[in-house]
Amino acid sequence: MNPRIRIDTARTPDGGEMVLYQHDRDFSIKINGQDLMHSRQHESELELARLACAHLTGRKAPSILIGGLGMGYTLRQASPHAQVVVGELLGAVIEWNRKFFGELNGHPLGDERVDLKTGDIVELILRSRSRFDAILLDIDNGPSAMTDSGNRRLYGREGIQACRRALREQGCLAVWSAEPNKKFEQLLMSCSFHVRRFRVPAYKGSKSQSRFVWVASEDKIILPPGGGEPRLPLKNESKGSRRRPRKRR
Repeated sequence: MNPRIRIDTARTPDGGEMVLYQHDRDFSIKINGQDLMHSRQHESELELARLACAHLTGRKAPSILIGGLGMGYTLRQASPHAQVVVGELLGAVIEWNRKFFGELNGHPLGDERVDLKTGDIVELILRSRSRFDAILLDIDNGPSAMTDSGNRRLYGREGIQACRRALREQGCLAVWSAEPNKKFEQLLMSCSFHVRRFRVPAYKGSKSQSRFVWVASEDKIILPPGGGEPRLPLKNESKGSRRRPRKRR
C-alpha cells in the first residue's frame, strides 16, 4: 500500500493551516489537523445537489448559486441542470480542483455554463435580488464554522434573510452540514421558510457515517418528499397567563 503524501498547503483567512494529501487516486483536505473533506466521501455532496435541484425539472434556463466549491462534486451534479454561479473564498481550493480533482469529478470547471467567482459569498448574495432558482451552501462543515469564523455571518440571520431575497419565486435554499443543528433549523423557520431535514450518507453504502442537508423554501409544495419536518418550539405561556389549578373543596 502506498503511503499518504502531503501535496500542498495553504492558509485560511483565520490563519489556520489547510493541507492537501494524496493517497493513491484519493485526495483529502485537513484544517489544523481536522478532516475537512475526502474524495471518497462525496455522496452527501451529490445528495445536496439532487435535493436542491429536484424542483427544477421542466424549468427553462434555471439559475443556481453554489456557495463552496469543495472538490467539485456538487457542481458536477448540478451543472447539467442550469447556469451555475460558484462562489469560493479560497484560491487554493480552486487551484487544487483544476490541478488535481478534475480526473475524479469530470472537470466541471471547464463547463461554459459555470461562472466561477472568487471571494466572499455573502457579498455576492447581498447583491442579488430574485436571481436564483436554487442556492446551495456547502461552506466549512456547515453552520458550525471551521475554516473561517466570518462564515458565521452567512449562517446567521443576516445571511439567511439575504438568501431568501436572492431566491426567485418557488426557489429553494439547501444547506449541507456535517452534524445536526436544531438552532439553525429554528433560524430557517423564523426567516419564513418551510424546512425539510435529510440525513444522507457520507459515502455510498455507508450506514454509520451520516451528513445532513436542509432544504428550505417559502413554498412548501416544492420541497422534496421525505426527510424530517422540524417544528418551532411552542412559546411558553407567561406566568401571569397560566391558569392556577382549582382548589379542591
